[in-house]
Amino acid sequence: MTKIFSTIAMAGLMAGVLAVPAYAQSTGQRVERSLERGMKRATSGEPAALNKAMTQSQARRACQSEMRGSRESRSSIRIKMRNCVIQKTQGN
Repeated sequence: MTKIFSTIAMAGLMAGVLAVPAYAQSTGQRVERSLERGMKRATSGEPAALNKAMTQSQARRACQSEMRGSRESRSSIRIKMRNCVIQKTQGN
């Protein structure tokens, strides 16, 4: 009697052990697909427009032409250049 009971219990445990990873895997895949769909919705469409924004190289060239001929120290020109490039890449 106990042998039959223990055999049934072992079979039940083995079936449970085999079924749990399959369930967890399918649940994980569903969650992953749901997250992917959400990200696609969030990132689809037109990007936010930055009016008059420049690339970094365009901004650097424009700022260099603005700073050309200034009679200031190199460190102050570097600081102004850095701020100018940041402003122009952000579209300000």
